[in-house]
Amino acid sequence: MTSPQLESTVVEPDHLQGEPPAMTHSEVLRALSGILLGMFVSVLAMSVVSSSLPRIITDLEGGQSSFTWVVTATLLTSTISTPIWGKLADLTNRKTLIQVALIISVLSAAAAGFSQDVGQLITFRAFQGIGAGGLQSLAAVLIADIISPRQRGRYMGLMGSIMGIGMVGGPILGGFLTDAISWRWNFFVGLPFAVASIIVLQLTLRLPQRPRGSAKIDVVGATLIAAGIASLLLWVTFAGTELDWISWQTAAMVGGSLVLLAIAVLVELRVKNPLIPMYLFKNRTLVLAVIGSVAVGVAMFGSSVFLSQYMQLSRGKTPTESGLYTIPMVVGLFLSSTVGGQLISRTGRYKPFMVTGGMLLTGGLLLLSTLDYHTSFVLVSIYLFVLGAGVGLLMQNMVLATQNTLHIKDSGSGTSTVTFFRSLGGAIGVSALGAILGHSVKVSLQDGVTKIAPQLAQQGIDPSTVQSGGGTLPDLAALPPILVEVVEKAYANGIAEIFLAAVPLALVALLCVSLIKEVPLGHRSGIDQLKDLKA
Repeated sequence: MTSPQLESTVVEPDHLQGEPPAMTHSEVLRALSGILLGMFVSVLAMSVVSSSLPRIITDLEGGQSSFTWVVTATLLTSTISTPIWGKLADLTNRKTLIQVALIISVLSAAAAGFSQDVGQLITFRAFQGIGAGGLQSLAAVLIADIISPRQRGRYMGLMGSIMGIGMVGGPILGGFLTDAISWRWNFFVGLPFAVASIIVLQLTLRLPQRPRGSAKIDVVGATLIAAGIASLLLWVTFAGTELDWISWQTAAMVGGSLVLLAIAVLVELRVKNPLIPMYLFKNRTLVLAVIGSVAVGVAMFGSSVFLSQYMQLSRGKTPTESGLYTIPMVVGLFLSSTVGGQLISRTGRYKPFMVTGGMLLTGGLLLLSTLDYHTSFVLVSIYLFVLGAGVGLLMQNMVLATQNTLHIKDSGSGTSTVTFFRSLGGAIGVSALGAILGHSVKVSLQDGVTKIAPQLAQQGIDPSTVQSGGGTLPDLAALPPILVEVVEKAYANGIAEIFLAAVPLALVALLCVSLIKEVPLGHRSGIDQLKDLKA
């Protein structure tokens, strides 16, 4: 007979039968390297073109609306696909999902590099957004799987570093490639990183088998949400330029969007496997994080997109120089996320850092709203540093606070919901801010040209040399000197105006994080919780 001591040793292994043992610290770091490479590919795909977009749109003969939609198309599909990826993460193999997302992202990016017109570029960027949505959502879910909330702060420095390198290195690398070779290489540069991420994830990431359930995705809900958001974004983009703010088209698009989204909510309440489970919104922390994430999305995507226009069209900088001037913002993000993450792990407190982030975000946007075409670059750098520090303290901590209050079975859906609304804020924000900028620039150019009309007539210059509104973006190098200052002033004033328009959203984010009830950070990873469910 087996002795009681031996029997105890046999029936109480340190991991469930058929499951991999708990990951050691070194194994976590190796697996994390693959996840972070995936995050880097996502960030690089978004940031690498930011400093080159004015040149790209000019070469492809696009206008301000095209400029906005090259960015919005990616954000739109990323936003729509994020909850789908999150739901799939709760139903199927997460490692396979993130590898599929990587493949979609890089193949569509490579296709974008061969675009012959703006329409093709927007189309391929839309497909790229589908992959980016998966990478953003799944990376956060996988990190929650292998690292407990209390220890996650220790790794925020690594996460902040990767995001910082991607955000600052992307525009610099994109600008260099554009100036030295061709802007088309912006879309090919992520391929080796994606391949490396796929290989590392395959070799290092070991996750337990998830409980099997219905793998059906709520197609009806996904379609309704996609249609509703797309209609709203189209209205935001074209209102004030292609159609009046108050018109039957506005009523149709906004009304139709609200009806579709209302039906989507009813569908989500009734289906067995909702795309976004409505009961999640009973979680106060999630609701507040969702609202706050909208403002963070506007700050993140709006600042990176329109700062390149400020640098190149208002200050006459090259794409490479434009990328270099964004370094202070990324340094602020990196330092705040690194230092804040370490302090959160040591103290177990996260709310004070989020409140501080909300204050810095608001202050940074207010400072940037004072920009003009002569602002000292020292001041611009300080303003960008403050903004980056605010984003760094808010972005990951909103996800951390939400994950800390979610049951393991809802971690994918809950995390993707916060990411979804952050992306939605970015998509709507870029569209809305782009519309404001287009209108402001159009009016400023018209006023500026009118004031110097006599001088233009004396020099025989056609005022229509400067395109405005939805017309082709101006090429400063090809403009007569007398018109250059008009363009620089118009874009500086317009970009300052959109930063001011974003301030109320930052105040909302500050209010939301102030109202979040701080819950002690847990000490158990998602893998540990999942094994308890199966035990």
